[in-house]
Amino acid sequence: MVISVCIPCYRSAKTLPKVVAAIREEFAKHEGYEYQMILVNDGSPDNTFEVIAQLCEEDENIIGMNLSRNHGQASAKIAALRYATGDALVYMDDDGQHPAEGIFRLVSKVEEGYDVVYAHFPKKKASVFKKLTSDLHNKIAEWTGNKPKGIHRSSFVAWSRFALECVKNYHSPFPSAGAYLLCVTDKFANVEMEHKKRIEGSSGYTLKKLVGLWLNSFTNFSIVPLRLASFVGVSCAGIGFLFGIYVVIRKLLHPTVPAGYTSTIAILLFIGGMIMMMLGLLGEYIGRMYMILSNKPQYSVQKALNVPKDAAKRLERRDQLVYETEEAHVFADAGRKDRR
Repeated sequence: MVISVCIPCYRSAKTLPKVVAAIREEFAKHEGYEYQMILVNDGSPDNTFEVIAQLCEEDENIIGMNLSRNHGQASAKIAALRYATGDALVYMDDDGQHPAEGIFRLVSKVEEGYDVVYAHFPKKKASVFKKLTSDLHNKIAEWTGNKPKGIHRSSFVAWSRFALECVKNYHSPFPSAGAYLLCVTDKFANVEMEHKKRIEGSSGYTLKKLVGLWLNSFTNFSIVPLRLASFVGVSCAGIGFLFGIYVVIRKLLHPTVPAGYTSTIAILLFIGGMIMMMLGLLGEYIGRMYMILSNKPQYSVQKALNVPKDAAKRLERRDQLVYETEEAHVFADAGRKDRR
C-alpha cells in the first residue's frame, strides 16, 4: 500500500529534515507500506526550497514543489494533490508537532472504511492564543455546517483515495477541503494522539490569516450567515416598529416630554451599523463569486522536482483538454456572433 504524505512548508528549513527522517524511520518499521512524500514550499522567504531540493536528490520518492508566492496552507494542500498517487493520503505539519507514528493510526481507520480521519489532540502544546483561535475556528465551522458535530478537526488528517479524487475536482480559489468533503461523504472519524512540542520556531498563523480562515468557514458551502443577516434585519425592524409605537403613545400621554434626540440618534446609528455590516457580508459573497468567475487560480507552481512520468503525462493531457475546451468555447462564441 502506498501512502502519500503531503507537507505544506513555510519557514521550515531547519525542521523539515528532522520531520522527513522521522517519517522514513516509521515506514521502515511497517512492511507492506511505501511512502510518497510531497513537500510544498508555500513561498517561504528562507531557504526552505533549497532544503527540499536536497531531500529530493537523496530520495526519489520525495516530490518537491515550489509555489510562486505564498498562497496559504489550504492552497498548498490542494497543490500537493497534483502528484498524489497513493492509496491513501495524509496531511501533516512541518514543525514536528505531529507524531510520525500517528500516520499509521490514521491510515488504519481509513482502511476500516472511513474517508476522512482527523487526529484529535486533547492536550495541545501550543500558545493560549493558538488554542483559543483553533477552538473558535472549529466552533464557527460546526455552527455553519462545515464540520460534522462531535468531530475534532486538525491539520493532521488522512483521506481515502475516494476523498482524494473528489477534492481534485474542487477548483474554488477559496479552498476549504474539509467543508467540501462534507458535501460528498459522511464517513468521518477521530483518532486521539499526543501533540508533540514544536521542534523550534513559532506558528506562522497571524491574526490576518486567521481572519481569512474564519471568513472561509463562514462563507464556503454555507448560507447560514445570510440567514442570520435576514433574522437580524427582521429583528431590528420589529424593535424599531415597537419603539415607534412606544414613542407615539408616550407623546399622547405626556405631550410636554421632550422627543428624546439622544435615543433617536443611538437607534439610527445602531440600525445604520447593522445595515453596513450586512451589506459587507453580501459584498463578501458577491466578491467571491466574481473571483470564481474570473478563474482566480488556487495556486501557481513555479518548479516541481522528482515528478513521476505518468503523473506528468496525465497533467499534460488534462491541461491540453482544458485548452481545447476553452478554444472550442471561443469558436462557438464567435459563431454565435456571426449568426447575429
